[in-house]
Amino acid sequence: MSLERSNLTHMAGGFVLMGGWAVWANSAYPMPAPVKAGLIQGALSACITLLLKTVIERLLPHLSGIPALILPPLACAVLSITLLSLAHLAAGTPKVITTLALPVTVATSYAALYNFRLRHAQ
Repeated sequence: MSLERSNLTHMAGGFVLMGGWAVWANSAYPMPAPVKAGLIQGALSACITLLLKTVIERLLPHLSGIPALILPPLACAVLSITLLSLAHLAAGTPKVITTLALPVTVATSYAALYNFRLRHAQ
């Protein structure tokens, strides 16, 4: 299995990059708020990345045409916004919108690009 298709690689990347973003986005607030936001965001980004990767790979043989290009990124956006908003609001993350802006954009772009790449490779 290549690194490109490795679940662990995708999850680790999501954890480190998006968790780091959440720490930075909340860095103006006293500890432990930035670290807490980073751990929540990192863990959820890793899980969401694995879920999205798995869903895209399983849907690949069943979708075609325009729905095949639109549904995975749309599902990604809805899933990401819902799960991340609920988790950060429940945890009391100070800057929820700032914390979510990059991860939701990246997750949706990730879903679109990964979906396109897999379809193109067929």
